Amino acid sequence: MKSLNVLYEDNHLIFIEKPVNVPTQADISGDEDVLTMVKAYIKEKYNKPGNVYAGLVHRLDRPVGGVMCVAKTSKAASRVSEQIAGRTSEKIYLAVIEGEMQKTGLLEDYLIKDPKTNTTRAQKDERGGAKYAALSYEVLSQKSGLSLVKICLHTGRSHQIRVQFSSRNHPLWGDNRYGHGKPGQQIALWAHELSIDHPTTKERLTVTCPPPNKFPWNEFEIE
Repeated sequence: MKSLNVLYEDNHLIFIEKPVNVPTQADISGDEDVLTMVKAYIKEKYNKPGNVYAGLVHRLDRPVGGVMCVAKTSKAASRVSEQIAGRTSEKIYLAVIEGEMQKTGLLEDYLIKDPKTNTTRAQKDERGGAKYAALSYEVLSQKSGLSLVKICLHTGRSHQIRVQFSSRNHPLWGDNRYGHGKPGQQIALWAHELSIDHPTTKERLTVTCPPPNKFPWNEFEIE
């Protein structure tokens, strides 16, 4: 089992660094998943007999790493899930994209998913049941034809960041589904920061996680 990097923990919540290429929860691949890892960590650390509770409150796509919150009680799970669904939480991502875009911007599209291919495409209207998607971004740095971008998600659609940038001819580096990624490359998308209101104290809780010190991230100075 992969070791778990715990970023923050109390009696109600645990924030971890989700490893890249690990599913959020068990799927047909049968590969080790985040929820199972968290349960095993709690069981071992606190020497708990029997089943251990760990509640999923949000997801990250399998290739994406970074900060992720898991609830340790059902009450915490319910309260944090409401924040995620109601958009009172804040998710900040970092990405390295190909090319150069204007310094800041708001990307708005309607996204429609094809479940047969597990791909999403952008269009201009709601035809076919497409769902509204929006994100704002800020270009932090540019180098060697690449741009480091800070992204704030306003909606949480499948493959949203990847599709919205790719549809504007600025795909994410290493994305072999929507861009020019090559075998062995890791998509440059990272869940950098997550802010929620604590389920019991109500205080704003912000947890950050820096991306790995490897290409293309190490081409840029990241605070």
